[in-house]
Amino acid sequence: MTESAQAGRGNSNDHVRRHNLSVILGLVHRSRGLSRSQLTRQTGLNRSTVAALVAELVDRELVVEAEPDSSNQVGRPSPMVRPHPRAVGIAINPEIDAVTIGVIGLGGTVLRRIRQATGHPPTVGEAVGISAGAIEAMRGELDSYSIVGIGVAVPGLVRTQDGLVRLAPHLGWEDEPFADLLREATGYPVLAANDAHLGVLAESTFGAGRGVTDMIYLNGGASGIGGGIIAAGSPLGGVAGYAGELGHTQVNSAGIVCHCGAVGCLETEVRRERLLALLGLTDADADQFEAALVASTDPAVLDEVHRQLGFLAVALRNAINTLNPELIVLGGFLGSLYEVAPEHLDELLATQPLKASRESVRVTRAELGHDLLMIGAGELAFEPLIADPAGFALAQRE
Repeated sequence: MTESAQAGRGNSNDHVRRHNLSVILGLVHRSRGLSRSQLTRQTGLNRSTVAALVAELVDRELVVEAEPDSSNQVGRPSPMVRPHPRAVGIAINPEIDAVTIGVIGLGGTVLRRIRQATGHPPTVGEAVGISAGAIEAMRGELDSYSIVGIGVAVPGLVRTQDGLVRLAPHLGWEDEPFADLLREATGYPVLAANDAHLGVLAESTFGAGRGVTDMIYLNGGASGIGGGIIAAGSPLGGVAGYAGELGHTQVNSAGIVCHCGAVGCLETEVRRERLLALLGLTDADADQFEAALVASTDPAVLDEVHRQLGFLAVALRNAINTLNPELIVLGGFLGSLYEVAPEHLDELLATQPLKASRESVRVTRAELGHDLLMIGAGELAFEPLIADPAGFALAQRE
């Protein structure tokens, strides 16, 4: 064999090894732990290859092996492979009234969550300063981890290729290089994406959408309503990453003008602040808001819940007829609305969409609760690592 042929074969073998490392790490991450025998079955690789790949990931401190529970097992039990507790990502979610910072472990585990209230929509500079300050304040704690990077869940349009925030209207951000500024302030790699896109990614990986190939996630937050779509098992982003803006579906032709310039958008009719006002609250985190909403006996509150669910049903009718999903997941305050009167929305969706399309669709709440966007932003931070564990780890050591 010539030297060039040997080099070509070596490169090919290295490519295969790196691909298989990615597959193994991805499976362990998404499952939060599998036995070696399960990894062998799911990858189709032989046992010795899986053992060698796992050993390399152990050396890189990306997975750990543990003895299995041998109870109720026949034959020799297979070691369990779990995400390494040292590998973490930082999650950031700027909103109109706060910036939330989280520490997320491989396997989508939220290890720490801090909400820094602002009382006003933070500027880009303020959000960068709050995020960098929180990370610095956790420096002693973070020194025991290997930080792979930062993922940012932005309530607005984010350009996929470079993370530029094209428009986050409720924050007042337009064409802002938030990811670049945060990278400069912290020294960590930073990736940014639309918050609802990350929400559907989190729910499809760890929550209500596990195993579902066609789903819609609709998130209601202080900044409005966003959507994320999984179609045929893959995220639907569009040419630049702006797909899924279901908050700007028209639901009331006689409604008010939206900040986007259109009339009667969903997020002009379905709004958290209207419910806060009726509940006598000026601010509340997700758990406090839902507790107050569910406990309320005020007829005006229930009337407003029904009114908002009516407009939500119009948007979901259009989405069901257009995308034919198997599952619709409601997150943020939309999940709280559904919690108060699920039968009301179910009855509307039982008649409004086309019969053939509505027969197969289910509606449910997000399972991940207030951690959902933290987990979604963490997924963004982990993407480069899982795509190439060997190359990423080597780059981190240089």
